[in-house]
Amino acid sequence: MSILVTRPNPSGEKLVQRIRSLGKMAFHAPLIEIMPGNELALLPTKLARLTNGDQVFFLSPNAVWHANSALYLAGRKWPDTLSYYGIGHSTASTFHRLTNLPIQLSQAGETSETLIELPDLQSILGKKSLLLRGNGGRELLAATLKSRGSHIDYCECYQRQPIKYDRQTFQLQWRQANIKTIIVTSGEMLHLLFNLITDDVKPWLLSRHLIIVSERLASTAYQLGWQSVKVAKSANNDALIQALM
Repeated sequence: MSILVTRPNPSGEKLVQRIRSLGKMAFHAPLIEIMPGNELALLPTKLARLTNGDQVFFLSPNAVWHANSALYLAGRKWPDTLSYYGIGHSTASTFHRLTNLPIQLSQAGETSETLIELPDLQSILGKKSLLLRGNGGRELLAATLKSRGSHIDYCECYQRQPIKYDRQTFQLQWRQANIKTIIVTSGEMLHLLFNLITDDVKPWLLSRHLIIVSERLASTAYQLGWQSVKVAKSANNDALIQALM
């Protein structure tokens, strides 16, 4: 079984190495590149506007890494008077490991939908919420917090930039490699992959087994035409390895 991993570095290459260590054939074709966000310099000021009990949301491990590096370079620390929330175990564990501060997450899933069901997020009238994220992304979390009376602010901590491939070269390479399974970890990357393949080769792409990281992403995959889709328990590499077994 040949496996194509499309998630960006450094997680993507680490995943490929782990798959190969299990005796499987794996290749890496990252579809996006992660770069520092345009608003990182504003993070200390945005944090200073928050007061005791206000909320900071990390939407991904990339947001944690880039935000924490920016604070470190600015000679600042995360205030211990704020409430921190993370989407997913990887995001929360990364923040706790770097800061030793408590952070809340949902045990029911790794999406905005599950996070907003936390009891502490039901009565937030008048509180300020700072969302640390990449460029663009879903608005469900912000819209829900706002509807409950929170004042919303954002900080773009990283950027997702599509990697440009020549379509003919890309699809020929992976057909020749006899790829059977493709791992995709976001809706953005799923659409990038779909649009990289020309119409005459789409049947080949859609016949590949797809491993993705949420039911929402599975629904998108089915709508695009995939038939064989498996949802990993989370987006971290451990769960993706488990989904391959």
